[in-house]
Amino acid sequence: MAKEDRRTWKVEEYTAPNGEKPAVTFLVGLQGKNKREAIALLQLVAERGNQLRPPQSKVVEPGLLELRGHQVRIFYVFRPGQRIVLLEGTVKKQDEILPQVLKRVRAYRQALEEAERKAAGGP
Repeated sequence: MAKEDRRTWKVEEYTAPNGEKPAVTFLVGLQGKNKREAIALLQLVAERGNQLRPPQSKVVEPGLLELRGHQVRIFYVFRPGQRIVLLEGTVKKQDEILPQVLKRVRAYRQALEEAERKAAGGP
């Protein structure tokens, strides 16, 4: 398949109602190997979108995925229009996602969905 025939994905960052961009804050704070790993993961998801599979991408729960590096985790969702929205990231210190991180990411996803619904004229 020719390169121009492939579907293109637009990678965006979630913006909280207060204007903060948690994924950007996370990415800017990375250094060294973790930063290189995050950049490589973002390039992969931009190229492959919903075709990206483990070990680089994993479903956390329905509708919520994570990009997975050695230590870097970047949470994201797919949205209509070939969009990937980055919600937040974390540097893994253990195998489990910390409950407070998961709670925060779920809240970001819900706020994003509500904002898009309102923008589309929904309730």
